[in-house]
Order: sequence, then C-alpha cells, then structure tokens
Amino acid sequence: MHFKMEKANMVADNLHCLIQLVNDSYAKKSTIVENQDKLYRLRHLIEEFKFQILADELKRVNRFVWDEKVSYLLMGRIIDKINVIDEYIQSNYHDLFLFSPRVDIIKSVISTFNLDSNLSNA
Repeated sequence: MHFKMEKANMVADNLHCLIQLVNDSYAKKSTIVENQDKLYRLRHLIEEFKFQILADELKRVNRFVWDEKVSYLLMGRIIDKINVIDEYIQSNYHDLFLFSPRVDIIKSVISTFNLDSNLSNA
C-alpha cells in the first residue's frame, strides 16, 4: 500500500477517535471535565466543522487507491479546523486537557504531508 494513503487513513481514524472521545465524555458527563459547558462547546465545534463527514470522506477516498488531489484538499480543510479546535482546547486547557493529545496526534500526522507545497500544485 502507498505510505501516504496509510497516513491519510490514520488521520481519518484519529478524527473518528477524537469525535468518539468527545461524544462519550459528553454523554457520560465525565467527571474529569469540571466545566461541562466547555465540553458542550467543544462537541458543537466538532459538529459544526463536520469532522465526521470529513473523516468519512478521507477514509472513502483512500480506501483502495491513493487520490492525491482530493486527499490534500481534505487535509487542508481538516488542518484549518483542527487548528481552531486546538486553540479552543489550549485556551480552556484546565477543563479540556484530556483532548489535547488526540489533537496533537492528528496535527502531527498531517504535518508529515507537507501540505503547503502540495496544495499549490493541486
């Protein structure tokens, strides 16, 4: 399999995990998150940015073959939105520290794609 295809699938899987973690924490009223309003806002940011759709589409596009153009476009959208999520988590770190590692993993994998040069070529 193509190495970049695997990394794209890894991004999609980690987005799914982030969505699931936020939804489970909200549904179970996690005691780790002291201020549930912050978690509620994070959950709605994830829904507003349509991370589920982006992750599903990235997974679908790279299921069998590496589609460079579409993958880079989806990654560009994801990184723009994940930066907003990361900024929100960092500004409310006391309450949302639990989600920071998952966001860092997503950003780390996306950074290996060298998106700036690839987006200008697409």
